[in-house]
Amino acid sequence: MSTPTIKVSLKEIESKKIDIRKLTLNEISEELKKLGEPKFRAKQVWQWLWEKSATSFDEMTNLSQKLREILKENFTINSLTIAEEQKSSDRTIKSSFRLYDGKIVEGVLIPTTDRMTACISSQVGCSLSCKFCATGYMGKKRNIEAAEIYDQVVAISRQAEENYGQPLSNIVYMGMGEPLMNYRNVLQSIDRLTSPDGLNMSPKRITVSTAGIAKFIKMLADDGVKFNLALSLHAANDKKRNEIMDINDSNSLDVLAEALKYFYDKTGNRITYEYILFDDFNDSLKDADELYRFCKHVPCRVNIIEYNPIQEAEYKKPTEDRIEKFAGYLIKRGVRTTVRRSRGKDIDAACGQLANKKG
Repeated sequence: MSTPTIKVSLKEIESKKIDIRKLTLNEISEELKKLGEPKFRAKQVWQWLWEKSATSFDEMTNLSQKLREILKENFTINSLTIAEEQKSSDRTIKSSFRLYDGKIVEGVLIPTTDRMTACISSQVGCSLSCKFCATGYMGKKRNIEAAEIYDQVVAISRQAEENYGQPLSNIVYMGMGEPLMNYRNVLQSIDRLTSPDGLNMSPKRITVSTAGIAKFIKMLADDGVKFNLALSLHAANDKKRNEIMDINDSNSLDVLAEALKYFYDKTGNRITYEYILFDDFNDSLKDADELYRFCKHVPCRVNIIEYNPIQEAEYKKPTEDRIEKFAGYLIKRGVRTTVRRSRGKDIDAACGQLANKKG
């Protein structure tokens, strides 16, 4: 009786390998030691992964061919690829990134006269279901790994250099997903982006935006983070915020204010409040006064953001006059206030529009 042939696909073999970027330097050293390689090889591999952003072992040219083959036999590098790239009339570039498992996330390069900003995603979809955000209507598919977040920055950085001849200057975790619901991977990615043995970017040029989860804001404070924190506020009274953001049910404004005070006392970092104006909902002078009073809790600045319509919601953008009056109310009372004009609206790359419609 003949033994049946068992066919195993290359994809199945690859899936059983360890993703080497999930290992620490010490863990890589231990793995290489088991394979009979000297300790210093681990540092060389680490530099290729995190300083030179290698996506294959063949790129590691200061390693012997034999060692590169050994690495390929035992490990994998689950890097992302660009599935689609769209360029806006205002020079904004939106990328659809294909992850190793085929899932798609989106990231955006936002060029201005004085900076190149990467807006990156932390989750495939989002579980928070904010009523005005296209991503929230997707639901959450999975968290994005630290290395996948890092890869988004590398890819967008290359776009900045190739298209505009300028280096990436800023990173905002304001794409798809709630960063603090992917706490470990977000902090690990920032470590790789800011470490001298990573991309060596300044944490002061990185902003993490949250819909407002008090326990994680306090955790950031206890972890002594150096990056900037932004809170997606959008209403400064609980009734209105409950209506548009389900997270406010369990993280009321009083609870958030206490967490933000804790964060500021521990880190000394000024908070940014993001406030999208919706026509005839949160754009009156009474709303502006409520925001002004909320701003008294901690040193802060306010970014007023244009609303970008999505097909799932019926909110509208206020008139320019109402926007200016709202901003003026805050400015007259000493609140540092900026009106942020949307970029990339014609390619659905603006705030609240990322939803991977083709994925």
